Amino acid sequence: MNKKPAKKSLKPVLLIVAFLLWTAAAILISQLAVVFLLYLLLGRETLSTPVWTTVANFLVYALALFLIIFVPPRLFKKPKSPLNKTWATSREELGLKNLPTWVDLGLAPLGLFLSLIVASVVLSALSKLFPGLNLTEAQDVGYKFLASGLDRTVAFFALCVLAPIAEELIFRGFLYGKLRAKISGKYSLPLSIFLVSLLFALLHAQLNVGITVFIMSLVLCGLREITGTIYSGILLHILKNTIAFVLIYIVGTGF
Repeated sequence: MNKKPAKKSLKPVLLIVAFLLWTAAAILISQLAVVFLLYLLLGRETLSTPVWTTVANFLVYALALFLIIFVPPRLFKKPKSPLNKTWATSREELGLKNLPTWVDLGLAPLGLFLSLIVASVVLSALSKLFPGLNLTEAQDVGYKFLASGLDRTVAFFALCVLAPIAEELIFRGFLYGKLRAKISGKYSLPLSIFLVSLLFALLHAQLNVGITVFIMSLVLCGLREITGTIYSGILLHILKNTIAFVLIYIVGTGF
């Protein structure tokens, strides 16, 4: 008697989609909720100042991390529930095991150099293939005018410290860790890297920036895979944003 081949379960696919959608939704919900609340409390002019923009950024990242990492396991309270175990996140899965090493410190600048070179080549090639595309548009990071030392300090903290740490925890930490655990087979690594990088690029909502951060995310995921942590990725992200900050707000040449 011939046995029918077992059908592959759709559960892993649904979980992968759920992780991607929940990550994106949590970030967008956090942005809308924080900006709307502060807009009602402070008004548009006050909210647009560097200090309050930084406060808003901090609250957005804090709420997004809370929604992504802490809320799902608490929605499935039964300790033995499969969904509780699926959504619960450990330090190792976030890429925070042990402490940063000299290898992490050394790989970060090498990874940054590689990502910038590749992004430059890709953008140059696309500009020649599609002359109508605007691939030089400056990224709007919410800080149009930094008139004082305090303005620069709070903007630097938000863009070069807060954003890199929070984004690496979310994308190369939580999301990459979950996808690598749930995507099986020989395509686990490339598919996990691609999906994390694609979502990271789409959420930047700007073509040239999206291409640049997509390529950077490929390198960041590679560093996570090599080192097992997100420490080198955080440092790379800090270095990249710091260079951009200096060029835009101190040198004034753009990035």
